[in-house]
Amino acid sequence: MTIFPAIDLYKGSVVRLTRGDYSKMTVYSTDPLAVARGFREAGAVAAHVVDLEGARDGEPLNFDVIRRIAEESGLEIQVGGGIRNMGIIERYLSAGVRRVILGTAAASDPGFISELAGRFGDAAAVSVDIKDGRVAIKGWTDLSEHDALDFCHTAVDLGVRTLICTDISKDGMLGGTNMELYRAMRKELPVNLIASGGITSLGEVRALSALGMDGAILGRALYTGDLDLKECIRSSH
Repeated sequence: MTIFPAIDLYKGSVVRLTRGDYSKMTVYSTDPLAVARGFREAGAVAAHVVDLEGARDGEPLNFDVIRRIAEESGLEIQVGGGIRNMGIIERYLSAGVRRVILGTAAASDPGFISELAGRFGDAAAVSVDIKDGRVAIKGWTDLSEHDALDFCHTAVDLGVRTLICTDISKDGMLGGTNMELYRAMRKELPVNLIASGGITSLGEVRALSALGMDGAILGRALYTGDLDLKECIRSSH
């Protein structure tokens, strides 16, 4: 299982939100590239980068910062936030990003999912952000009409190879992740699955690995010191 330390960007700084709430933001660093390099030194091979302004506003406002991370950190970068058309996808992939992640655009247009999967294969993923069993969109500020598991099945049927699944109620709370959600998804969905939201213990890292999850995104718990990245990487194998 690949461990993805998270770098959430807002106005060029590394921040964390609580339950996706932009009014509950903590700034951890003003040097994202240094944070990424620190993750690499700890043994990470990949990182999960989110443009929070992009997620909310629909434009890749932290593109230049993300390009530098992709070019200079030594990590494979997957990026989400504000990626809502083919032009932005191509810009990121040309800048050295390993994988782009679609959220709002995928939930709003199944036809876009099909085109995405056909053109980019494993270089594209769909993020399924879940709140009260439904798919959240626009930086988690709105709820769509899609049932989360039904939407996952639709994405898989359309050719998506990687799903990133987040229980928003757990994100940034340091209260543990939603193991039942991932158990159900792993049972039903024959694709790469990456867990995100509320992972706070080595026991959870080991349990997700034992479930057969392909990746786990670690956020606030790394920044607060509740989790040690080196230990998480060792526990993920």
